[in-house]
Amino acid sequence: MPRTRKTHPPSLKAKVAVEAIRGVKTAVEIAKAFDVHPNLVANWKRQALEQLPAIFAGPYAARQDADAEKDALYQQIGRLKVELDFLKKRAGWHD
Repeated sequence: MPRTRKTHPPSLKAKVAVEAIRGVKTAVEIAKAFDVHPNLVANWKRQALEQLPAIFAGPYAARQDADAEKDALYQQIGRLKVELDFLKKRAGWHD
């Protein structure tokens, strides 16, 4: 009978990641304490460290991303308008 994958709740993943980041215990000790594989300890620690900057970025970073997207969309609108005007002129249509 095949074994099914075990799913761990996010709260457990967070606890394990925090313990790993603290660095008081080894990955093997943490894995034994929480009954998970040591590779999961390393993976969850890496994921937590990668996502920490985004957590502290706040609304400022989101606003910058939105502004950059807005600028890109305005550029695309401008290009399409120029292209449309050229095609209208070429086809002999006038507004």
